Amino acid sequence: MSVESRADNDGETQHAAPNFLRNQIRDEIAAGQASTIVTRFPPEPNGFLHIGHAKSIWVNFGLAEQFGGRCHLRFDDTNPAKEEQAYIDSIREDIAWLGYEWSGEIRYASSYFDQLYAWAQHLVREGLAYVDDLSPDEIREYRGTLTEPGRPSPYRDRGVEENLDLLERMSLGEFDEGAKVLRAKIDMAAGNINLRDPILYRIRHAHHHQTGDKWKIYPSYDFAHGQSDAIEGVTHSLCTLEFEDHRPLYEWFLAHLPVPSHPRQTEFARMNVNYTVTSKRKLKLLVDSGVVDGWDDPRMPTISGLRRRGYTPGSLRKFCDMTGVSRAANVVDIAMLHFAIRSDLEDNAPRAMCVLNPLKVVLTNVSADHSESFEVAGHPARDDMGTRRLPLTREIWIDRDDFMEEPPKKFFRLAPGKEVRLRNGYVIRCDDVMKGDDGEIEALHCSVDFDTLGKNPEGRKVKGVIHWVSAEHGVPVEVRLYDNLFLEEAPDRDKDADFLEHLNPESLVTVEGIAEPSLAEATPESRYQFERVGYFCADRHASRDGKLVFNRTVGLKDSWAKIQQKQAQGAQS
Repeated sequence: MSVESRADNDGETQHAAPNFLRNQIRDEIAAGQASTIVTRFPPEPNGFLHIGHAKSIWVNFGLAEQFGGRCHLRFDDTNPAKEEQAYIDSIREDIAWLGYEWSGEIRYASSYFDQLYAWAQHLVREGLAYVDDLSPDEIREYRGTLTEPGRPSPYRDRGVEENLDLLERMSLGEFDEGAKVLRAKIDMAAGNINLRDPILYRIRHAHHHQTGDKWKIYPSYDFAHGQSDAIEGVTHSLCTLEFEDHRPLYEWFLAHLPVPSHPRQTEFARMNVNYTVTSKRKLKLLVDSGVVDGWDDPRMPTISGLRRRGYTPGSLRKFCDMTGVSRAANVVDIAMLHFAIRSDLEDNAPRAMCVLNPLKVVLTNVSADHSESFEVAGHPARDDMGTRRLPLTREIWIDRDDFMEEPPKKFFRLAPGKEVRLRNGYVIRCDDVMKGDDGEIEALHCSVDFDTLGKNPEGRKVKGVIHWVSAEHGVPVEVRLYDNLFLEEAPDRDKDADFLEHLNPESLVTVEGIAEPSLAEATPESRYQFERVGYFCADRHASRDGKLVFNRTVGLKDSWAKIQQKQAQGAQS
């Protein structure tokens, strides 16, 4: 099969939104401008990956996969002060969980430090780099502004031998941090500020998780990135739009160094989702300040948080596919993310019943030793999910929201003298409401119509169906009802305000529920549709009292489908 056919027939791209990168690569191959495609995913190991990184993973690994190429996983580990092995481990796990395999061994920018240092010396010998003694504040001042050119450093014209000597002494740790930097000598009047003598090396007396204490200087991202691509033979360096202004610098380094290959950088719009922040600094603040319970808190937009909340690898890939790839920056409605997981779980999650706000019901015409159970499908459209048994006993639990003493006209659930069907079971009628001394409802006394299993009662209509659980066999569970972490669509829009002011105080509500007995066997990260309630995932962390914990992934309501329907109707009118 040709690479064009492989891309056209890929299951995730057949009905995809536009993807200009895929079209571009297809055209390059057709024109003979490209053969083997090599991409890379180069995360900094200074935090957990988030939904935006999921898009970049999908882009880089997905395109390599579609065109029969390779994708490298390379850690951009040039700032050891902010990096941890725990972040490296989490990133590896996230990529594998998403279903992608990197080509060859895991790579590190630090593996190329010797070569990068040699290339820095090459630039010095060519008169294209110098050691600068200006302080960080002075460097910023000399760089100028968007409307004013920069000024050359007084150290810019140091001789080659002096620069080589100072660079070597920097590498040996003879100077304090911030005392000196190595800068490229390009153009202090350039319209692109990134070309105004950018910094190549800074002094950092920090232990590195890969190289130990070998280095006292570390390369900048701009200097390490393109050369690492070239060393690895990357053909397509695919970056988000914030790196567009860095592309001239990327190309300058490749043009002035004896690199083995010349990758090409292309930018695409990053993933932005409303009601969310994806700045690593802000996500770390949420963790460090205790607003959330770690990087994998199900309210976090991290891949590990989405996983713990119940999102599937397929749903995240579908979401990326739905949003497409373009150069136009935009904000994606979080309802689209909900649609992606809801459509996945609708087809693949087994069903179960769980009462979140229990109200006891006594079935007065059922004996205390009554033993009966209903065998029902694990999934209404999936024979491969088997069946489960629902025991019926004299006492059951229903949801308190499914009963009203004085119901409005179109309330089709339980009320005094009214009938309702127990899901998968009989029709029952509420005969009495039992209240405590405080006037609160403690229980309902109901009677069962035993002639209604699988059929309608004679001569009357019963419209309502409610879920229920046997009081004797029900399993106590802790249910965590998660919602958006922020109330504001763009919580960090105002750069002068504190984004924490927009936190949703009800982003997590915990309730004590009672689940049907089949859920006692739920394994960590198993997903279910709680009938009439929503989609839930068994948490991978045990609760303090040993109860099973279920995290709400998403509700049953499909708001994105309604948005699509309105858009379609508007387009037709």
